Amino acid sequence: MGREQKIIRASWWAIAGNGILAVLKLTVGFISGSFALIADGIDSTTDIVSSLVVLLAARIIAKPPNIKFPYGYSKADTVATKVLSFIIFFAGAQLAYSTIRILVKGVAMETPTPLAIWITIVSILGKLILTLILLRTGRKVESPMLIANARNMRNDILISISVLCSLLFTILLKEPLIDRIIALAISGFIMYEAFKIFMKSNVDLMDGIDNTEVYNRLFDAVNSVEGAHHPHRVRARKIGHHYMVNLDIEVDPYLSVKDAHEIAKNVEDSIKSNLRNIYDVMIHVEPLGNLEEDEKYGITESEITHQKR
Repeated sequence: MGREQKIIRASWWAIAGNGILAVLKLTVGFISGSFALIADGIDSTTDIVSSLVVLLAARIIAKPPNIKFPYGYSKADTVATKVLSFIIFFAGAQLAYSTIRILVKGVAMETPTPLAIWITIVSILGKLILTLILLRTGRKVESPMLIANARNMRNDILISISVLCSLLFTILLKEPLIDRIIALAISGFIMYEAFKIFMKSNVDLMDGIDNTEVYNRLFDAVNSVEGAHHPHRVRARKIGHHYMVNLDIEVDPYLSVKDAHEIAKNVEDSIKSNLRNIYDVMIHVEPLGNLEEDEKYGITESEITHQKR
């Protein structure tokens, strides 16, 4: 089974599981009078939308490169992650607005029934299973959007645990205000997690690298090749879960084109052997000692060494 098919299968599991949990929590939430459980149900509903976004993105990723998108459609993974952050944040904001409106208006509140407790326990178990499925698949295929969705599910477990605690205190103390306060705290947590996902996806969208150890391994790979000198203007960016690498190397200026090409080919093979998920490597060959002062972009080995200090 291919990478995209695994993402699609995991997404269908998430859609089905969250659909069942959302119906259960919303129905029992309204019947039992638990606003925190209704909030949890709303969050599960947004998880369905999130999984649908992942499902759509997985189908887009599967498209082959063409004249309009010569690098393929793998960036859809990152774009989908960004969309997920907005969906999650909106759900949290809407929940916060509804809860604050009820607290401000001072609407009469009823104590939830014990039925809400049992459904919350079922929710915790269900979300745990979905989290494991998504996280395991996401890490296996290295999909940022699937991992983001898995973390969202993991947050749902914490949310459901907080709902369970609020229900226990609310029913024991006969104070429904606790239920509403917990719902408000949940909304803040949802928005915070959405913001973290949003900020993390910025790195990929702006062609950045969050793990700079990649550059250390790149320089090590180049330096291990005989005849390749002074690697510079090294640039790496992610296309989905793959790396696109560009760099300049210097070689003996008296070598034939064939020999210089052979060294560049050895550098490419070395990089592909030392780093996983390489999409392509573009190498510009220069004569040894070449100096171009107008070079603006890329990383040098001295910059990496200085950063370590």
